[in-house]
Amino acid sequence: MTINKQILHLALPAIVTNITVPLLGLVDTAIAGHLGRTACIGAVSVGATLFNMIYWNFGFLRMGTSGQTSQAYGRRDFTAMSGVLARSLFFSALFSVCIFLLQFPVVMLAFRFMGTTAEVEMYARQYFYICLLGAPAVLGMYSLKGWFIGMQNTRFPMLIAITINVVNIVASLFFVFVLHLQVRGVALGTLVSQYVGLAMALLLWWHSYRRLWRYLRFSDCLKSAELRKFFTLNGGIFLRTFCLNAVMAFFTFAGAHQGEVLLAVNVLLLQLFNLFSYFTDGFAYAGEALVGKYVGMRDLRSQVRSIRLIFVWGAGLVACFTLLYAVAARPFVGLLTSDCAVQSAVGGYYGWVLLVPLTGAAAFLWDGIMVGATSVRPMVYATFCASSLFFVLFFSLYPHLGNHALWLAFVSYLAMRGLVQTLWARRHWQLSSPVMNC
Repeated sequence: MTINKQILHLALPAIVTNITVPLLGLVDTAIAGHLGRTACIGAVSVGATLFNMIYWNFGFLRMGTSGQTSQAYGRRDFTAMSGVLARSLFFSALFSVCIFLLQFPVVMLAFRFMGTTAEVEMYARQYFYICLLGAPAVLGMYSLKGWFIGMQNTRFPMLIAITINVVNIVASLFFVFVLHLQVRGVALGTLVSQYVGLAMALLLWWHSYRRLWRYLRFSDCLKSAELRKFFTLNGGIFLRTFCLNAVMAFFTFAGAHQGEVLLAVNVLLLQLFNLFSYFTDGFAYAGEALVGKYVGMRDLRSQVRSIRLIFVWGAGLVACFTLLYAVAARPFVGLLTSDCAVQSAVGGYYGWVLLVPLTGAAAFLWDGIMVGATSVRPMVYATFCASSLFFVLFFSLYPHLGNHALWLAFVSYLAMRGLVQTLWARRHWQLSSPVMNC
């Protein structure tokens, strides 16, 4: 199979997987947008932001697992393949306990910082506390999804994601419009679907990979050398994710400080950003799997070619989404809310949406490539520089530009991430190869 075919074989199921995530967010936002209260739109966003603020910091469970597994796959090291998953699942359970213990102080600090209206805070708390009960399921699926991708299998994550989202949508509609639970119904639908997804992931693993069980050595999983490797790799990914999380959380919080209408505007337009990012991440996942495999095989020529082809596909996505947003962004937002004030206010911000594909593609693709190479240092550098730029631009320009300063800072942040990683990669490309180790 040619590298191009391998990229598509991995990327297309990953795109289907990823596209269900923003679609789910769109459905939740649309349900909240038709509850008759503007505060419900903001509350779902704020609650989801708190939810993600915690979970995104554990994204290394997926990314670190994917990179290590793909390299073990390239080496055909079955003991390492099984050990990576066991170690990742062990820490996902441990971190879930930590989340339960720290949820209340985190929420108290978050709402003190946000300064939302009392109605938005009430609904957001309801959404957050219900969704957080799914922590073991969410973190467990991070580990399993990363492992499947590392095993060059993006079909299983696709099947799991489709199931999760169908269950979520059906359950949310039932809880909201049949049982009249409003925002709590949206959260309950999410909770039910998370545990259904975890159960399905475990069943798929048992069906197709249970033969690897005989290679598992539990005593080896927690050896000091393996733990040192785990924390070195995932510590870097954690720092990168923390910076990214800080920017995304502040984006929502800054909107909340400007009132319910601008909060809703930012929430709705971020759905367009999410739509593009999840498409691009499909090819980033292909980069994780292929680059990691070729690192394990020590096939530098295939590494170089796969990276180049991934960026060719990324350029095509940029062109397609820029055209799509130019034509369909306004009617798309109209489907998500019937609130006249929000529809009127959002018109002045469509120009920023057109810049998202151009400024964001390189950052997403490089992240996937470097995860596959288990090369986290450039991701940390890039995200730190970009996050610093974001906050400097926002606080410098907000008194003059208002909410437009927030969007200018955001697209600049995306561009800086891609620029720093590209410059870093070119420098190391000249020294050895485009796939770099820390």
